[in-house]
Amino acid sequence: MVYNIHDVMRDVRICLDQNMTSEQLLQDDDVDTLALDDIVRSKILEAVVRVHSNAPTYLLEEGHNFGDAVFWGDLESGWVLLPQDFMRLIVFEMSDWERAVFLAISPSDPEYALQRQRIKALRGTAQKPVCVITSRPEGRALEFYSCKSERAYVRRAQYLPYPKIDKDEGIDICERCYTAVKYAAASLVLLTLGESEKSSALSEISNSALQ
Repeated sequence: MVYNIHDVMRDVRICLDQNMTSEQLLQDDDVDTLALDDIVRSKILEAVVRVHSNAPTYLLEEGHNFGDAVFWGDLESGWVLLPQDFMRLIVFEMSDWERAVFLAISPSDPEYALQRQRIKALRGTAQKPVCVITSRPEGRALEFYSCKSERAYVRRAQYLPYPKIDKDEGIDICERCYTAVKYAAASLVLLTLGESEKSSALSEISNSALQ
């Protein structure tokens, strides 16, 4: 869902007010209203990244599609290129798989070594597929292991992009993550202002909102 950044800033300020922090901060000659608003705005993107990266899949929205072109490797495995703004995988599924993948591993994962074996039975299968986010000469890619044949196509491929504030001052935030985002942003504001104890308390509220 797209929210106006000024509405998000207002809600973050409300979180600060509810915890009886902003009034105290505004009485400090070093932090006037304008400066605090600048700090709040500067922390919202970071808060969205933190929350969207850690939220359980069921709290996320459908996201953006990717994977229009499939590149095949050996043993019916292959890869698709990832968009430049790719942040987190939501789902990936090839047409002949019996289940989708919601969590991709990294090349440092011990399971990745198995995907490089010449014996197909050691790799991911259509019954238990494996996806790996890697870097290739063409850019970041999602490798998939494996399909039954190279006739397979991408059935579902969705991701969450890194957040940005658009030209209309809008920012896309998963609706069910919004409460966690505003408390995460408030926590980051307080941390910047040296209120570490109060920052930790709001961070706990943010984490609880994702459960």
